[in-house]
Formats: sequence, structure tokens, C-alpha cells
Amino acid sequence: MDEPVAAMCDQLIKAVNVMMDAESSQRYRLEALKFCEEFKEKCPFCVQCGLQLSEKVHSPVIRHFGLQILEHVIKFRWNNMSQQEKVHLKNCAMGLLSNGTTSILEEESHIKDALSRIIVEMIKREWPQQWPDMLKEMETLTSLGDAQTELVLLILLRLVEDVITFQTLPTQRRRDIYLALTQHMDSIFSFLLNILQQHVDDYRRLVSVHMFHLAKAHCRVGVAALNTLAGYIDWVTMVHITHDNCRLLEVLCLLLSEPELQMEAAECLIIAISRKGKLEDRIPLMVLFDDVAMHYIVSSAQSADGAVKCNKSDSLHFLKRLCQLLCALGGQLCSLVGSHVEVPTNIDKFMEAFLAFTTHPSQFLKSSTQITWGTFFRHEVLSKDPVIIQMAVRYIRETMTNLVKRGFPSKNDSPSCQYSRVDFDSDEDFNHFFNSFRAQEGEVVRNACRIIPLEAFLISSEWLKYQISQPINTGSTTSKTGEGLCSILSPSAVQWDAMTFFTEGVVGQLFKNVEREKLPVEQGIELLQEVLNYETRDPLILSCVLTNVSSLFPFITYKPQLLPLVLIKQLFFCFFYINQFKDYNKQEAFLEELLAPVRALWLSEEMSSVLSDPVLFLKYVGADQVLTDPNTEDQFGLNRSRISFCVYTLMGVVKRARWPTDQQEAQAGGFVVGCSSTGAPIHRSPCTAQVLGLLPNLLAFIRTHNCLFLPENVAHLSETFTRVHEVMDVERNLVLGLPQPVLDIYDSPVYKTTLERMQGFFCTLYDNCFHVMGNLGPSLHQDFYTIEGLAEQIIGSMFTNLDSLPDNRLRPLIHILLIIWHLCHVKNF
Repeated sequence: MDEPVAAMCDQLIKAVNVMMDAESSQRYRLEALKFCEEFKEKCPFCVQCGLQLSEKVHSPVIRHFGLQILEHVIKFRWNNMSQQEKVHLKNCAMGLLSNGTTSILEEESHIKDALSRIIVEMIKREWPQQWPDMLKEMETLTSLGDAQTELVLLILLRLVEDVITFQTLPTQRRRDIYLALTQHMDSIFSFLLNILQQHVDDYRRLVSVHMFHLAKAHCRVGVAALNTLAGYIDWVTMVHITHDNCRLLEVLCLLLSEPELQMEAAECLIIAISRKGKLEDRIPLMVLFDDVAMHYIVSSAQSADGAVKCNKSDSLHFLKRLCQLLCALGGQLCSLVGSHVEVPTNIDKFMEAFLAFTTHPSQFLKSSTQITWGTFFRHEVLSKDPVIIQMAVRYIRETMTNLVKRGFPSKNDSPSCQYSRVDFDSDEDFNHFFNSFRAQEGEVVRNACRIIPLEAFLISSEWLKYQISQPINTGSTTSKTGEGLCSILSPSAVQWDAMTFFTEGVVGQLFKNVEREKLPVEQGIELLQEVLNYETRDPLILSCVLTNVSSLFPFITYKPQLLPLVLIKQLFFCFFYINQFKDYNKQEAFLEELLAPVRALWLSEEMSSVLSDPVLFLKYVGADQVLTDPNTEDQFGLNRSRISFCVYTLMGVVKRARWPTDQQEAQAGGFVVGCSSTGAPIHRSPCTAQVLGLLPNLLAFIRTHNCLFLPENVAHLSETFTRVHEVMDVERNLVLGLPQPVLDIYDSPVYKTTLERMQGFFCTLYDNCFHVMGNLGPSLHQDFYTIEGLAEQIIGSMFTNLDSLPDNRLRPLIHILLIIWHLCHVKNF
């Protein structure tokens, strides 16, 4: 090597080491980078230095830099080189392919990638015009060993990616290479398939004699061959894929049983089966419905599912690919049946395999099958096939399970939870997915009901009767509407919700797809009667009951005498929610009954003490407790829910208890008590007596909350909850106007940790207290503003210790600005 080249190589090695050394300063790194970039742009020794640095005696980092130099020369200096220089560089690069790398299992992947890029850059400039024997030379290289074979496969893959996928070439060069590829595609596919078959056979043979290290090298080549095939299968004409009685597809199906190769084989099959184009060209794909192919698909799915249960995440990924494969195969079946092929004789085996994914605990897998199910049920021919009809019944039954919202990644109450922890980042992520999935499944159910409306109705009837017979299970979650009632995630609530959604879809299709004389009138009337006789005061369950009454209402035409019961049920529902009878006395009596448990709890001696003493309050809600295990059951959650229950109920009452907007109705109902000096009617609220009785303790609690920020009270917080007063993400999102993820539109934000739950309790509760105060004026009018000493009470509670409150706690004060304005006018405050 010439002395100047050797000297330059030494400098380059030092510069690269400086750039890669974590101890190097930023200044030295930048200087080294500048030196290397200027070398590539200006130095005449680039080829010589690149070849020298690429030799195996150097470290992988230096070798990679040497290969980068050669790639730079080809990209930016090729057109300025003489033919002799081009030939020399090409021969040297081919020499690197032959003996410039270590063994296939030892060589760094980035070295292989860099070397393959060099060859591809030359191919893009020289083939086929100046390098007509390129493919033959590549084939010859494969005879030198596994390492060279893998490099050739990488070259063929990168070439097609640049030409077809990314189209990084000038238009004319891309056309030339595309034409050359298509002209040689028979030989390319034959070459790739032979390479795959040879190395798979060698791999299996070596594994059978426990020579696993040698077998791994052949496996590596097999993976590369499959990846390269995937790059070609996507765009070549179908004749290459189905050549020789679909030998390629047969080999790929066989490889589904090889754990080390199955993922890549599945990818190739998915690409092949998903191909569009002329229907007649796709007919050979139906070979995959043969018994042998279907056997390998089903058995590989069973094996993968068993591996997933052993917590092997790679197997779950493969299972998803198999599901995608079956969906693509089902799509081709729907495209071809009726116009070009008959229904396969063994379609039952395919449908069994497909149903297995719909019944799988993974919510993601269930969701992946829905579009294909809908296509089956809408298909003009397949929807009439006995196998599909039978499957529609089984699908409907499985939907009863799938519609139930469970599988949250943070929980362990369902086998789905294990899979959700892999597929979803959080409960919010899962919830968003599930809502979309359920809507999608509801549409498929409606499609299935067009085929089997009567069977689906009988299934929905069974489910509805079962729910009616079951006692309400509130579970461990806490309702914000009161003790003993369901929350949105209570076991009974999610079951009723799923069943109601299901029944709506089924009954709606029944009357659309069954002739009037064939309707199951007797069963429908009986079911409606059972729903009308069902009694509950749980708001969530009652809402579902009323929805089911509405769904079954068309049956009322066959038994009009049930109409009064329907109306009574609906009126009870309306009355149960703060009622619309427009009668002051009835509404006041109802509110008195509704608020009785709140009054008993809120005005109790214990609660009065807790609400007026900061130290007792912190102890009552558990903020002074040290929790070492975040998964420990929160024993003070019930106390917090009691306070929240009272404030939530009070807030709901003052926001919704109103007199009729129609003045004649208000007058007739006893809501008007006089007229103002201007002649405007003066109304009274039915909730006045109840709310005013609860107001003193509410003001006391607001004063107590303001005192929580005093140093002597902050000192009572345990180390677990020292950050309880910090700004939460919920508050930041609120200020920024960002949507807050929730489990349901009626639910509160999801808090994951014990600290977050306590923070949410403090923040939400304080904010809701001011919501109550802000609504008292519009709700009670003169009955509120004439309270004796109201101004003094407000100053002594809401304006206490404001200097100690952080800025984010001052925001709720906006809710009482209207009160202050009224007080300024009414009492010169």
C-alpha cells in the first residue's frame, strides 16, 4: 500500500474512533466528523482507503466506515470514473462478497447491509447494459458458502426495494432494470425457490442429528430467502407465484410448522394471498383450501397458541399473522366463489379454523376477523351455504361473550387481560379499541341476523332471560351514585350493557327479515312481559331495561293490553331521573326521598367532624397512611366514595332540579310564588329545603380544604401522599383544552396509581364543591341570596387561606363569580 494511502487510513481510523468514543468531547467529535466528510468529498484516495479499511483485520466500526466510503464513491463519482476504474472497483467489491466477510453467524448485520448496498448501487448504474452477466455471477457466488448466499439474497432484495418499492432511480434507469427483472423472473424465482428448498432441507437434516450450530447457518439463509421472496411476490405476475402447481405456496405452507421460519413464511403467504388483479389469475390460490395446506395452517395455529400460553410473545405475533392469512384467504374465497369457482368441499375445516380466532381470548384477534365475517354473511352465494349458515349461529353465540367489555390490561379478571397487556399500552388504549370493535361487531351481527333471524332471536331471548334471572353484582368497583349500585364497570353493568346492545341489533333485524306470519309473536310477547315485570332501582340496569323494552316494543301490536305497562315503565324511568311530572309537591317529595341517604350521611356527627377538621379529614380519607405495596387494597376508598357520593348527588340535584320552562305549566304545577316589581314570575325550586339543609357542611368542607395547604396540615400527609396537591395531567389537559381519556363518556378519568387516585379525589372533589356553589344561584334564586349572613359565610369558607393555595386550586373560583356579582347588587357586598 502506498505511503500516502496508509497515512490517510491511519488518520481516518483515529477520526472514526474519536467519533465513536463516548469519552470524546463534542468539539473533537465535530472536528473528526468534518475531517471524514471532507475526505469523502475531496480526497483522491477514496477507493484505495475504502478497500483498505473494509478488510476483516479491522474492527466492525472501521470496516463499516470503509464500506461507506466505497458507497459514497459509487453514488457521487461513478460517472466521472474511467471504465477501467469502474471495472477495478466492481472486481474489488465482488472480491469483498467472496471473502471479505466472516462466517454467516459471526458477521455483523450492518456490515452485510453496507456491503450489499455497494453492489446494488453498481447494479443500478450498470445492469443490464454494462453488466449482462450480473445474475450469473450472483448465482456463482452462492456456491462459495452460506455467508455469500445470504449476501446475494440481500442484494436481490435491496435491488427490488429501490426499483419497485421506493423507486429511488431516475425514470429511464428504473424502466431498464424493471424490464430486465421481468425478463429474468423465471430464473430469479427458480433460483430463490431452490435456495430456499436446499437450505431448509439441510437445516432439517442437521437438526435431526442435533448439529444445531451448523443448522442455524442454514436457517439464516432460509430466513433471507423468504424475506427476498416477500419483496418479489408483491408485484410479479401471478404466474410466477402459481408456477409448477403452486409449488411455492406448498413450500410456504410446510414451513408454517418450522418455528424458526414460520413468521417469514406466513408473511410471504399473506402477500401472495392478498394479491389483487384479474380473478382468473387468482383461481390457483384456491389450492390453499386443500386438506394438506389447511392441515398445516390449523396445526401451526394450535402450536402457536400453546406457545403463547407459555408467555412467548413471538408466538402471539405469529398467531396474528396466521389470523391475517386466514382473513386474506377468506377474502379471496368471497371474490372467486360464484363467478369462477365453486364453494370448496372442505370449507368447514377453513371455517372451524377461522372461528377459532374469533373465540380466542385475544381481543385483537377477535377484532381482526370481523370484516371477513361480514363479507361471508353478505355474500350472495356463501351466505346460503349450509356450512356458513351453521357458522352464523355459532358466531352469534360467540358474540355474546365478545361483546362483554372485559380484558383491561390493568386487571386479571379475564383470560383476555394477559393478551391485552401485550397489545395495549393502557386501559384507555384498550377502551378506545373496544368501543370501535364492538361497533364493528354489532354491524356483523346484523349481517348474520339477515341469514338466521329466528335463531338469533332465540339466542338473544335466552340471554335476556338469563340476565333477568341473575341477582345484580356490583363487584368491587364503586359507584358514584351511591352504595349498592353498579358502576360502569360492575359485572352486572357490563353484562346488561352487552346483552342490550346485542338484543337491539338482533330484534331490529327480526322485523326486517322475517315475514309477518312467521314472526315468533308468542315468544316475543312473553319476553316483553318478563322485561316489564323486572324491577330494579339501579340506574345503569334500569337504563338497559328500558332500552330492551323499546327494542321489543313492536310486539305490542300483537297484545295492546301491555301498552299501559310499557308506559308505566317509561314513566317510572322518567320519574326516577330528578322526574318530569311538572308538579312541585311531587318533585319535592321525590327529591326528599332521593336525598334521604345523602342527608343521613352528610349530616351525621362523624361526617360533620371530618368535614370541619383538616386533620380528621386527612385521616378519614387515608392521606396520612404509608402504603408500601401499591397493589394493596385501599381500605379508605370507601370513606372517600362516601364523601364523593354526597357531593356528586348534591351537584346533580342543583344542576337539574328546575321548574318547567313553560310559564303556564310552572304556574299550574305550583312553582310560581309571586311576581317581581317588573311583573316577572318568581319561581321556587323543589330542591331548596334539601339543599339548604346540606349547605353548612359543604361550606365547612370548602374551608377545611383551603386549610389543607397550611404547613401544619401538610405535615400530616404520609410519604406516600406528599405530592397529593401537585398539578395532575388531567388539570393540565383541561387548561390546554386537550381531551381526557376515560373509560366511558360518563366515567371519570382513569387513575393508575394509589397517589393518582388520591390526587384525583382531592382535585375532583374540590372542583365539584365549587360547581355546586356556582349552580346554587341559578337553581335556588331568591331562596339562596336571602340566606342570612351569606356573604360572611362565603368569606369564611371559600376565601379562607387563599394565600396558601397553589394557583391551580384558584381556578374553581370562577364558578362563584356570578354569586359574588349578585351579592354585590343585592346586598351591596
